Amino acid sequence: MEQKPSLDVVLLAISSLYNNPDTSEKERASHWLEDLQKSVHAWTIADELLHLKRDLESCYFAAQTMRTKIQQCFYELPVDAHVSLRDSLLDHISQINEHTDTVIVTQLCVALADLVLQMPNWTQPLYDLINKFSQTNVWPLLEILTVLPEELEGRSVRLGENRRTEILDNLKLCSPTVNEFLKHCCNSFGDDLNGNIQGNIKIIRCFTSWVTVNAISLDSLVDNVIITRVFEVLNQKFDGQKLQPVTGSLHDSATDCVCTILRCLEDNNNHQVLEMLLFNKVLTLEVPYHLSVANEDQEKSMNYCRIFTELGESFLNRIISNSNRDQQHFTIKVLDLILMCVGHHDYEVAEITFNLWFLLSEELYQRHDYNCTDAFKPYVERLITALCRHSQMEPDHEGLLESGDDFKEFRMKVFELIKDVVFIVGGSNCFRQMFLNLQVPGVTWDASEASLFVMQAVAKSILTDENDIVPKVVEAILNLPENTHVAVKYTSILLLGELCEWIERHPATLDLVLNFLVCCLSQPRIGGASATALQNICAACNDHMPRHIPVLLQLLGQIDTLAIANSAIIGLLKGVTAIVSCMPHNDIPATLRELCLLQTNPLCELMKQNAPTGRGMKTDPVMWLDRLSSIFRNLYVPLAEGETNPCKSTALEVWPVLSHVMEKYQGDVRIMERCCRSIRFMLRCVSQQLSELLQPLISQLVQIYNTHQHSCFLYVGSILVDEYAVDPNCIAGLLEMLKALINPTFNLLQQENGLRNHPDTVDDFFRLCARLLQRAPMEFLQCTALPLILQCSLLACSLDHKEANMSVMKFFNDLISSGHTGKQHPDYDKRKAMIQSILNEYGQQLITNLIHACVFYLHSYMLSEMADVFVELLQLDHEVTSKWLTTALDSLPKQGHGGIVTATPDQLQAIYISITRSDTSKSVTYALKDLTRLYR
Repeated sequence: MEQKPSLDVVLLAISSLYNNPDTSEKERASHWLEDLQKSVHAWTIADELLHLKRDLESCYFAAQTMRTKIQQCFYELPVDAHVSLRDSLLDHISQINEHTDTVIVTQLCVALADLVLQMPNWTQPLYDLINKFSQTNVWPLLEILTVLPEELEGRSVRLGENRRTEILDNLKLCSPTVNEFLKHCCNSFGDDLNGNIQGNIKIIRCFTSWVTVNAISLDSLVDNVIITRVFEVLNQKFDGQKLQPVTGSLHDSATDCVCTILRCLEDNNNHQVLEMLLFNKVLTLEVPYHLSVANEDQEKSMNYCRIFTELGESFLNRIISNSNRDQQHFTIKVLDLILMCVGHHDYEVAEITFNLWFLLSEELYQRHDYNCTDAFKPYVERLITALCRHSQMEPDHEGLLESGDDFKEFRMKVFELIKDVVFIVGGSNCFRQMFLNLQVPGVTWDASEASLFVMQAVAKSILTDENDIVPKVVEAILNLPENTHVAVKYTSILLLGELCEWIERHPATLDLVLNFLVCCLSQPRIGGASATALQNICAACNDHMPRHIPVLLQLLGQIDTLAIANSAIIGLLKGVTAIVSCMPHNDIPATLRELCLLQTNPLCELMKQNAPTGRGMKTDPVMWLDRLSSIFRNLYVPLAEGETNPCKSTALEVWPVLSHVMEKYQGDVRIMERCCRSIRFMLRCVSQQLSELLQPLISQLVQIYNTHQHSCFLYVGSILVDEYAVDPNCIAGLLEMLKALINPTFNLLQQENGLRNHPDTVDDFFRLCARLLQRAPMEFLQCTALPLILQCSLLACSLDHKEANMSVMKFFNDLISSGHTGKQHPDYDKRKAMIQSILNEYGQQLITNLIHACVFYLHSYMLSEMADVFVELLQLDHEVTSKWLTTALDSLPKQGHGGIVTATPDQLQAIYISITRSDTSKSVTYALKDLTRLYR
């Protein structure tokens, strides 16, 4: 947007965005306003709109624009304009009154907070703001004081560690003044908590914000008036049974405050007086919790549960370290409070506590101290009993729980939690207790199903030689009455599948179980569970299963007539394939051929009929390709040296079908990806013994790739290199394949934003190059396309896509590594000279690109792969790499916009020393993270 638009035009666009019933006009207005916000004219437009105060929509747009510009485009303003921007914002904020919309206030206050963070020549911003607004504009002042620490911690603005430290030190210096201001506000609002709800919320939120960033020290909290106010809110006043409730939002703010302080204590446990104060105060919340339950105020019940759980997590290490079967630490009573909440009638309250139990189980598992673990058995027993009750469906529920149902999601979390904690009480003990629940006279179907559900979770923790309870359970399941609720049948069948290891040790039960499951396959709604159970049993009992293969093949031939999800069928195929892998080699070809024909025949029929592809239906080629992939993926046949792979003949029969699929559906990326996946697993299965397919497969890949640049073709290319580059006769053909794939790949990546828009192509292309480097380094290094590949890889260093960047770094890693490894190989000297020549040309650019990518483009979790490259370079030539690193670090800006110090020479020197003295990727990663913090 070159010219500044008039205010009338802007107001018209805003009005159209919010009020025009025509969606196309709304969209047009939205795009135009987005372009305006990106332009430099947005600064003055926003300021003028705020002064104009035409309507809510235009004021909100202006405030939001001002915040966005300060956050993301502050560099657009010359330094001498900072003061006038500040004064303008202060002027807008000074005009806020009780009629100003909250969202506008928030946007303006965040904008001012972000300005404070980026304006180092404003030396005393907090004192200035308190002096200016503490008597006249308390509401916006509280909001500014709240959002400033939040913006500092949230890192929405790239400040750098030095500026953040400077701001935090400033906050700590001002904290006594802020504390006094908050105390004054508390006194002004009086003791009537409901008298000024919003005021109390703002005070508590502001206080919490400062505690979160440790601007207010924990030592000063013991007699802090805000802490007293917070617990007044949480200890709801009551007279007899008459409750004087505190409003929900105020209760939420108080809860957030206590939880924040407890988290700070967890990170810094050297404040015993404060810990005991909070511990005792939290214990007093038991009565208010019960009142919230009695009054069916679930939001408050959840808040108390959050506090109890946070307290438990803060004291957890202390509780565990000082508890055993003979004595327990006094703070363990917090587990009783937490279990009290787990006993709440609503499962959402219980779910809040799950993380604590995961932490408890992990710590006890790591300690491996039975004496300590025994202290927690009673608590975990109570937990599992409560979870079993929470897992009960509604008594009038018909059918099964639907996918996406919140309660079903909760039960899956329960399932994982029970699996995690069951070792504390013992899987067999838990299984026995649930079995006893089933024996209770008059037990309802929903209670039975919940007990079976828990048994399913612990089934694999049972000793396989157990002969008391499990046989009775298996017998009961095999003899379920016809009128049993479908949910009970469903869970019972899944339980059988989880007992697969026990069944493997008790083969006498196998035929009965298989017959039962096969019969259940055809029954509505439980067929999928039967397929899953069969998969588990096939995988665990494969030594006993080959004699059942004819029946299983017959079953698979009819399975599409049953109402079973494709995912369950794929799982069953996986189980059957595990059996095939254990068969005598002479028996494999015929069985495997029949198994594959069940997938390829429908595929051929689809292509012959030229039927339209229906996603998720039998006319969808993807369905059959996924099944074929499952077969080859799970086949593992150990071979003696020189032995022909028994899967080869089947693979040669399958290939023409896959080739036809590629030709017919070449424009459909979804089908192509699945087809390439099938080819990948087929190649992996038979490995080098499919060399006769190499030439036709490469020819077809290259031909289609020239028209349709599906990245999955590059991936198949890397699989071919992996499998066949060990054969010197195949290398020339594989290099020709690479050359043929380069032009269409680079044409795609050289488009505008090509690297960013096609990360999968970057990922698969450099995986292909890395594989060639590993398998045929000399041939790859002599490839005429290498300079183009290197230039592309240097550009891709800053690509912030994890997998793509990882492949690029792996390529560099292998490239550099080939210059100093394999010293015994005859071509070592020549190879080393070639790598040295490459680095002489590109080394400095590589190091500079890596440093700039770390600082300006990549997420911190992506730095470890870059660290590997630095380690390889230092091992290859420490002296030259150190010089390159010095130049790269010197190229970084030492100051940001407005004079903010980003990195001092001493800090950069420390980074340099850390990297150059490191010999592990881990230590280089730490150094790179230290570097990035200086600029973010």
